Amino acid sequence: TKGITGIVRKSGFLARNFGVSAPASQKATDPIQQLFVKKIQEYKSKESGGKLVDATPEVEKDLKTELDRVSKQFGGGAGVDMTKFPEFKFPSAHVDPINATN
Repeated sequence: TKGITGIVRKSGFLARNFGVSAPASQKATDPIQQLFVKKIQEYKSKESGGKLVDATPEVEKDLKTELDRVSKQFGGGAGVDMTKFPEFKFPSAHVDPINATN
């Protein structure tokens, strides 16, 4: 019975996976969906290595200003990597021994 239940479970799992992946593999037939996919592909082709896409110099200046403000507000500065997770140090507290001999 253990083998049969395993097969039944696996077949249910495969059916669920097919049910999820089948719509994703179909072509877009709706005109709005086609337009959306086209815009996503167009946007992907404009990727610029982690920078803003179609950003004007004014937008980039505003972004730099905001990032500098946030950096100062939260302890950043020259030479501080704000993308790195902070390291916490919890020193062991000195505890006086209890006089348990009395």
